[in-house]
Amino acid sequence: MSWHMIAATAAAVAIRYKNYEQPERSASKSFIGACPDALEMSPSPIEPTWILAGNPQARVAAHSTADDECAATGVWDCTAGSFRWFFGWDETVVILEGEVHVTAEDGTQRVLRAGDVAYFKGGTWATWRIDTYVRKIAFLRKPFPAPLAFLYKLKKMLRPQPQVGLAS
Repeated sequence: MSWHMIAATAAAVAIRYKNYEQPERSASKSFIGACPDALEMSPSPIEPTWILAGNPQARVAAHSTADDECAATGVWDCTAGSFRWFFGWDETVVILEGEVHVTAEDGTQRVLRAGDVAYFKGGTWATWRIDTYVRKIAFLRKPFPAPLAFLYKLKKMLRPQPQVGLAS
């Protein structure tokens, strides 16, 4: 009887292992490529209480979202106006067209023009002033919860790392 239990357990483990060995990937794609001009833009109104001046009209197009929904990439554009913006996620932007005058919470000011890259930390505010038009690609990443971020930083501190390139 004990051999039957061992064989049944081994069979169950083998079946279970096989299911995990080749996961279903039909719902996700390993590569998504698209020209920003080909993405369909949809209205994305700015929260009215954030608008400081003008009548800025914003639009957005989703490019991709990570399977864990903790990262996304999209295209965003906006017409003239001034407004405060809350960055709920970490956001790196690449300006494609136009320019924007940014004032961060700490008073830092910068004009971002086509080709410029900027990073905005999640949980912060910035004031955006657009004189005519701006278009950007946005790379968004949901920050880890504080306890998990601490453990990740601790692990990184304990592991020796080479100081070469961006991958370090």
